[in-house]
Amino acid sequence: MDARIDSCAAPHYHKNMEQLRYTIIFQPEPEGGFTVMTPAFPGCVTYGRDLAEAKEMAVDAIGGYLASLQKHREPILSESEPFISFVRVKKPAQKERALAHA
Repeated sequence: MDARIDSCAAPHYHKNMEQLRYTIIFQPEPEGGFTVMTPAFPGCVTYGRDLAEAKEMAVDAIGGYLASLQKHREPILSESEPFISFVRVKKPAQKERALAHA
């Protein structure tokens, strides 16, 4: 993983500014690339052609979201330590279609 991209601070932030931490979720797309969602910020969704670009785009999108919060005098909070898990569920069985007799 590229350490430059691993930072959660947007590229336009000054180095001495506090860095905030947010969870991002990568969803592989059938046509290629990755959609990235940020659960802490509903609607903060972006896309990248590969993981590195997707992560870079997420950093930029979060930076824009934070700038909007600041502009509207909304609180900027860091995310607490997330706990993410997965579950498996059984796929519903397809019912056999009755053949229509003509």
